[in-house]
Amino acid sequence: MAFNLENFFDDIFCPEEGEVVTVIYDLPHGDIADNPAWQERRGMAEEWREKLAAIAARRRITVNPLVTYYATGGNNADLPANCFIDGKETDFNEMINKSSIIIAMPEFSATAPLYYLAKKSDKLRVASMPGVAKFMEESGLSADYTAISKKCKILEEIFNQAIAAEVTFSSGHKCYFDLPAENKALIDDGILHPDRAGGELSLSNLPAGEVFSVPNENEDSRTEGELPEKIGDEIAVYVIKHNRVTDVRGSGPAIAELRRKFREDPGWCNIAEFAIGLNDKAKVTGIVLEDEKAGFHWAYGRSDHFGGKNGVKNFISPENVVHVDIVYAKGNPIVCSKLDLISPDNSRRTLIVDGELQV
Repeated sequence: MAFNLENFFDDIFCPEEGEVVTVIYDLPHGDIADNPAWQERRGMAEEWREKLAAIAARRRITVNPLVTYYATGGNNADLPANCFIDGKETDFNEMINKSSIIIAMPEFSATAPLYYLAKKSDKLRVASMPGVAKFMEESGLSADYTAISKKCKILEEIFNQAIAAEVTFSSGHKCYFDLPAENKALIDDGILHPDRAGGELSLSNLPAGEVFSVPNENEDSRTEGELPEKIGDEIAVYVIKHNRVTDVRGSGPAIAELRRKFREDPGWCNIAEFAIGLNDKAKVTGIVLEDEKAGFHWAYGRSDHFGGKNGVKNFISPENVVHVDIVYAKGNPIVCSKLDLISPDNSRRTLIVDGELQV
């Protein structure tokens, strides 16, 4: 069945009379070069805005003109002070405060700053869609989000019974994650109904469908091991001790540049996320937004938008802020061979085998 934006909009947002919808995206500028995928995404945002405007009157909602802003150049960096509406510059926060639903389709993720704004509001819900592509309308975006919400709640409960996890990869590497009880699991089930405003569930990364938590970020953290990533023809190995990336092993110029960035900025070195995607329509495409909803992933960098400790202040500059996900879903070059959650009594529950979720 072809993707129906109106049905999707109803399922995700369940809009009420009087709601104000704003579609936003970022713009290339200066040294931040444009690319075909970004161009397609801007066209997609314009198409979605037009279709939503066409149903606005009968739904008794308001759909604003498109809002644009100059790209930050960094994933989860703070948003600029100003944006543009019909070419006119205006205050970004003022525009957001006048909206109750925001659909963001940027090149560079704005999830962290938008999450903070949504949590402070009593009406705002945000669909954050960095890197979204048109084809996702027929894959991850077309999933049954009521069913996904139910699966997220089941997995959330399982997460919260564990204090650690051990992950083995198809490359042979292993890593132990310290998951303290106080760092409760969070869900991203895609549901952004009005009662979600002002809380932990007021933002969703669409396509959605994952359960995640922040590992122990303290100096006594037991998170330790080796985390692999295929980069070109080489395998980079992130060496982890006390929840920090202490080295990036591997050869080749791309890995050497990655190693330099970790050595330069302590904010990058934090292990920020431990997560499992469970969207059964999500496909491995090389685009993290959808890939991460298909299986196990971890992230380095910023974590404060998840309740962690690593925020903008921990990086050498606001422009250097990152939150980068590394994904091991079935179909990726490196797959999660086995993932065990470990309970306080040291018993184990296997959640993933050869990239397949067992729950």
